[in-house]
Amino acid sequence: MQRIIYSVLFLCLGFGGNIKASSHKIEPTQAIKVELKKTATGYELLRGGKPYYVKGAGGTSYYYKVAQYGGNSVRTWSTNGAKDVLDSAQKNGLTVMMGLPVTPERHGFNYDDSVAVKKQFERVKAEVLKYKDHPALLCWGIGNELNLSYKNPKVWDAVNDIAQMIHELDPNHLATTVLAGINKKEIEHIKAKTTAIDLLAINTYGELAALPEKVKATGWNGAYLVTEWGPTGHWEGLQTDWNAPVEETSSEKAAVYKNRYHYGIERDKASCLGSYVFLWGQKQERTPTWYGLFTAKGEESEVIDAMQYLWTGAFPKHKAPHIYGFVLDKKQAQQSVYLKPNTNYEAEVTAMSPNGTALKYRWELLPEATKVGEGGDHEDKPETLKLQHTDLAEGKIKIVSPAKSGAYRLFIYVQDVKNKVATANIPFFVK
Repeated sequence: MQRIIYSVLFLCLGFGGNIKASSHKIEPTQAIKVELKKTATGYELLRGGKPYYVKGAGGTSYYYKVAQYGGNSVRTWSTNGAKDVLDSAQKNGLTVMMGLPVTPERHGFNYDDSVAVKKQFERVKAEVLKYKDHPALLCWGIGNELNLSYKNPKVWDAVNDIAQMIHELDPNHLATTVLAGINKKEIEHIKAKTTAIDLLAINTYGELAALPEKVKATGWNGAYLVTEWGPTGHWEGLQTDWNAPVEETSSEKAAVYKNRYHYGIERDKASCLGSYVFLWGQKQERTPTWYGLFTAKGEESEVIDAMQYLWTGAFPKHKAPHIYGFVLDKKQAQQSVYLKPNTNYEAEVTAMSPNGTALKYRWELLPEATKVGEGGDHEDKPETLKLQHTDLAEGKIKIVSPAKSGAYRLFIYVQDVKNKVATANIPFFVK
């Protein structure tokens, strides 16, 4: 999925108002050589001659927290603000997989147009020349999901030309291209046309646990990175009767992230050189909580606790709130909740604080998102609706359903005193 979060780039990247730099020294001031080494059992990434396993996060926010919680790298989808990204990463002891802006066919690019392809090549070349010597740079990501909804295999010729150019201009860093999932057809194209890339990069969600077997089945025998992974995607999970995707609660996501990391990433240490969790920040994609590990207010979910455990082997002392259940009219999200208009219904969330701290409950009503993108393209969050409700008990309210027929979602944010949060939502239909 192409997931470029421009709106938060300067908010909390590592050079904004709430930035905290780590104690890492800002040294050295020139490129650090990155190499791919073939070993007796598989592959190994070397940075400055030392083994380097990627514990990364995709996004442009809260870089100091990546380092604080045990991560060592970040990923971008373009070179927007690249100098600030690289400098912030360097201050926080992180490396950067820098995305290079190669336009996918689904955005209207014609790879039969040699003039357009050449212009794109020169534009990318200029970006490589700008940033190739920065000490925080780890590798180059040529485009993102160029195989999503495409037809013209000439895109792989263009990728190969860029990879060759990178090797000529920048002997210190590796080049890869990022795929949406993995299948035999794409791998055959890449093995035939894109031989200049050093390793493969794969975005995958619900199928992550089976990725090692899928990679082998496609015939790819080289090294790879998992460059996006996270919750069950909105296109691959449960749906209501009116085709609204059902989102996992933040607590369900925390369990999912841990499980998939162990099975899909750690299990293939021979060929998988690490990963970038998605999304270290917040964005609207089907909902405002689906992919972000933070809320729009900067609150941290239970998934971040899970990532700290996966990166360091230990959970934080103060854990996020945990949701055990959430019902509307005594029904769960996957039960296709239908409500009558302008009628009273009860909603209840069962949550707890592992630390025994007080909890606050924030409710939000949104219409179902209809202007949605593909592959992580920009979406606007639907405008929040006024929610008529009465508090009945802790985590329990009585709402008045909307008067207008249509699809909606009721969100719950369970907050604690340490800026941590649990989230859940129930899609419902008024008719």
